[in-house]
Amino acid sequence: MAVTDTTAGFRLYGRIGGNSDNLLIQTMIFKDDETLHKGDILNAEAGEVDLGVAADTALLGIALENKTGVDSTTEIEVCVDPLAIYAVYDANARVIGATLDLTGATGAQGVTTSSEATLIVIANSAADELTLVRIHPDHHALA
Repeated sequence: MAVTDTTAGFRLYGRIGGNSDNLLIQTMIFKDDETLHKGDILNAEAGEVDLGVAADTALLGIALENKTGVDSTTEIEVCVDPLAIYAVYDANARVIGATLDLTGATGAQGVTTSSEATLIVIANSAADELTLVRIHPDHHALA
């Protein structure tokens, strides 16, 4: 099915092995004064969260809400499940097992060709379909 929503950011799609009712969700504290958007992939640093980037090795999952936060004070809900599947708009065909990296600023994250292999494609997709990914276990804080 062709994509009609090309909005940037990641969407919670499900969980490897099914049972999406039991996704691990956690409330985390902001590391910096910043705005994070629903669908941003976040990184853990000293028990707090900030926006994830390709080189991060402690990615958690996606923000489940839009929030402007204050350093070490504001809380945000995050899907931290290491088996979570995320859908993202990507105008390229992808094959299962391919690795990709994060790109983009808060509210505009997407995927790009891999140098750090932070994400793994979990299903073949055409250029006009959403790309399904999970965070690579080597880059997930809880894997």
